[in-house]
Amino acid sequence: MHWFIRLLMIALLGTTFALGLMSETGQAQSPPDSSATTEQSCSFGMAKGDPSHRCQVPIPAGCVIAHFPGTKKPWTTVSKAGRTFCTFEEKTTDWKTRITGQCTRCDSNQCTGQFMVRFDCSKP
Repeated sequence: MHWFIRLLMIALLGTTFALGLMSETGQAQSPPDSSATTEQSCSFGMAKGDPSHRCQVPIPAGCVIAHFPGTKKPWTTVSKAGRTFCTFEEKTTDWKTRITGQCTRCDSNQCTGQFMVRFDCSKP
């Protein structure tokens, strides 16, 4: 019976050691030239036949639009469900003071639209 307890203890110590190693290597780190971002969004739902719908993405005070790394494009995500088309509205979006998302008429039982924008708030 003692040999079984010793074997169990060795197995447990090995597992503990392995878990300790995993937690050391599992730490995520940002590249030194990367700045942190925050995200704001607006979303809505529509029923079948509802006309086009808009929403405003709030711009946090003291923040600017973040760009996709290596580009000058605004860092955004547009998500939708159902038969509708969603995009940022070019006429009312200036990316500095106003960001407007719009989805077309809902042609399925239900539709949703979500507009997400990342901001860089690290500059004073």
